[in-house]
Amino acid sequence: MGSAPNTSATETTKTSFWPQGWWKLMEFRIGIFPFPVYVLAGCLIAGLVAMDKLPNEISIAIVMFAFFGFTLAEIGKRIPIIRNIGGAAIFATFIPSALVYYNLLPPSIVKVTSDFTKSTNFLYLFIASIIVGSILSMDRQVLIKGFLKIFIPLAAGTIVAGIVGTLVGTLLGLGTHHTFFFIVVPIMAGGVGEGAIPLSVGYSQILHQDQGELFATVLPSVMIGSLTAIILSGTLNFVGKRYPRFTGEGNLQPGSDDTPAKPLQEDNSIKTDVTHIAAAGVTALVLYIVGIICFRLFDLPAPVAMLFCAVAVKLSKAVSPQLEEGAFVAYKFFSTAVTYPLLFAIGVSMTPWDKLIAAFNFATLITIVATVFTLMAVGALVGYWLKMYPIETAIVNACHSGQGGTGDIAILTAANRLSLMPFAQIATRIGGAITVTVVLIILSHISKP
Repeated sequence: MGSAPNTSATETTKTSFWPQGWWKLMEFRIGIFPFPVYVLAGCLIAGLVAMDKLPNEISIAIVMFAFFGFTLAEIGKRIPIIRNIGGAAIFATFIPSALVYYNLLPPSIVKVTSDFTKSTNFLYLFIASIIVGSILSMDRQVLIKGFLKIFIPLAAGTIVAGIVGTLVGTLLGLGTHHTFFFIVVPIMAGGVGEGAIPLSVGYSQILHQDQGELFATVLPSVMIGSLTAIILSGTLNFVGKRYPRFTGEGNLQPGSDDTPAKPLQEDNSIKTDVTHIAAAGVTALVLYIVGIICFRLFDLPAPVAMLFCAVAVKLSKAVSPQLEEGAFVAYKFFSTAVTYPLLFAIGVSMTPWDKLIAAFNFATLITIVATVFTLMAVGALVGYWLKMYPIETAIVNACHSGQGGTGDIAILTAANRLSLMPFAQIATRIGGAITVTVVLIILSHISKP
């Protein structure tokens, strides 16, 4: 009789761990990974690397990107101060770049990551899902009011930032011509592929200099400008929590809801199933293909064309409420599960650490920070004057100084405002294209003999 309670206690202890205790362990997450699965994934990746058997397969790539991306993001989230200025996005993007440069990441991982990222271009799958998902699930009135109003703080910020940045660089001895054309303008040119490359090609044709050398000259400004925008946007997210009256937490203006809509399942007449989610996903991809056709025919960047198509579809009520709900789910999935793995892949394959650290001299750093800060500050002030939320308009303006689509993702992730992606694309793509076009016209005129 005396041993019965002990037996019962032992059985209770056993059942408390299996399966209940194990289930609790499975619910402890590193990013999206259940902890036991996270440990297993790390061991499997290490084993494949040690055997030099790491295959270039999509399944392996997804697990590997997720493992490293969420690991670095979790570290960034746990470091005091750093976590309040977008530490997760900064770590997930720039630590991999440093690891590659210093040969601390196994070559097989670097090769698989670079090959997969560049061959699949899955950055645009992410952007398509985020843009179309957020637009289709946002309030229609915002597309009418917000898209028009955002150009005013963007234009004002660009002009004032150009003036302030040039003055600061000139006063620090960098020279007016060099500061404006090789530091300030590249920051607001729209990133690398859509900004620095066409800018350097235009400079090469006008100045009759080597395009490769000119590209290497402007690239550090693009990258440091993007890093500055990430840090400042992460800081604004922290400020918004302290002073909530200055932020809409993703809403661009008071009295509207321009963040992706809440799940429509609250309406009993609307039921979401997997077919709605799949329909929204394929709709996003088809609109991206439309964007590609527009690029081939009119040289309009595919993400911008896709953006305009998605807006037209939303305003014309061409999609059903069920598909809008599916778009919301697709948006949430990509923003939650894909962001940090994508940032890791970008850091490994598209972010050269040596170019980044090349700009770390006092005069250039101060000039870049002054330019980005002014761009965001003017955006906030003008946005406030237009009765928009100043923190949101500042963050959208920050995307004008980002590293293209990759910068938009990192900036909005640091600010915890991926719902602003449609407006960010306006700032980056259209703002960058206008900047490059106007500056090349100016340079061609002042360079004439």
